[in-house]
Amino acid sequence: MDLFRSAQAVADAGGDGIVDWTAVAAAAKAATPRGDLELTADERAGYRTDVRAARDRLRSVGGVDFDLPATIEIQHRHHWIDANIATFRRVVEPLEEQSALLPGVSRAINTGTMAITLGFLGRNVLGQYDPLLLADTDDHSLYFVRPNIRRVARQLDVDYPRFRRWIAFHEVAHAAEFGAAPWLPGYLEARMQETVTDLTEGQLNREAYHELNTAMTAVEGYAELLMDRAFDTEYADLRAKIDARRKGGGPVVQLFRRLLGLGLKRQQYERGAAFFEAVADARSVAAASAVWDAPENLPTDAELDTPGRWLQRVD
Repeated sequence: MDLFRSAQAVADAGGDGIVDWTAVAAAAKAATPRGDLELTADERAGYRTDVRAARDRLRSVGGVDFDLPATIEIQHRHHWIDANIATFRRVVEPLEEQSALLPGVSRAINTGTMAITLGFLGRNVLGQYDPLLLADTDDHSLYFVRPNIRRVARQLDVDYPRFRRWIAFHEVAHAAEFGAAPWLPGYLEARMQETVTDLTEGQLNREAYHELNTAMTAVEGYAELLMDRAFDTEYADLRAKIDARRKGGGPVVQLFRRLLGLGLKRQQYERGAAFFEAVADARSVAAASAVWDAPENLPTDAELDTPGRWLQRVD
C-alpha cells in the first residue's frame, strides 16, 4: 500500500472530464494491497467444482434454466478494480456533460472520491456477478476476489474451501435469476439511466429510483433464498457469521458503508429474503421463481412487506 502515491495520482488528475479515470485506477490500486493469487492446482479445481455444483443445484432447486457466464475469473484486488472502472465510468457518463465552476478542483475531488470508493470495495468485495449493465454487450461475468475470500474466512474462523463454496453459490444464484429473466438487465439499465440523468438536472426521479431499489431488493432476496435452499451442506453457522459481518465493522467501516449505500444493500438482502422465504414457505421455491417471468411480476414496494398480496396477484 502506498498512500503517498495514491494521493499524488489524485493531485495530478487531468483531462477534460469530471473524473480522470486513469488517475482513479492508479490511486485506488496504490492504496489497496493487491493480494496473493498463487493458486494451487487443487484450489483452482475447487473453484471449478464449486461453480458447477452451484449451477446444478440451483437449476434443480429453483426450477430455473440458465447458463454460467462466459467469463469466470479468480482475481486479486487490482484485477477487480480494473474490471469495475468501466462500470463506474458508464454510470457517471451522463454527468460528464455538466460543467463545473472550478473544473480542475472538481475533477480532483471527483477523482479522489471514485478512487476511495473503488479502493474500499476492492478490499471488501468477495465475489461479484456482473451483468455488465449499461454496456454495449450482452456478456455477463463472474468474479471471485481470492485475497478477500481467504481473509474473511480467517476472520470468521470458517474453513476456507467451505466458505469459498458458499460464495460460489451466492454469485451463481445471481446468474440464475438473470438467466431466468432476460429482460432484467434492460429493466435495471432504464431506471439507472433515468435516475442519473435526472440527477444531472438537480432532480430525483423518485419513481425510477423506487423501482430500481425494489427490483434490486428482489434480486438480492431471491439469491439469498436460492442459495439457502440449494447449499449442499449445513450452513447455519455460516449464515449467522455472515449476517453478523454485514452488520459489523468498526466506525470507519460503518462510515464507508453509509457513504457507499452498503447499509441499503443489507436492507435489500434482509427485506428481499424475508419476502421470498414467505412465498417459498407458502407455495414453493418454483412459485417464487415466477417473479422473473415478466417485469410485471416484480413485487411492488408494498408487496415486499405483504407477500400474500403478491401471491394473490401473480397466481
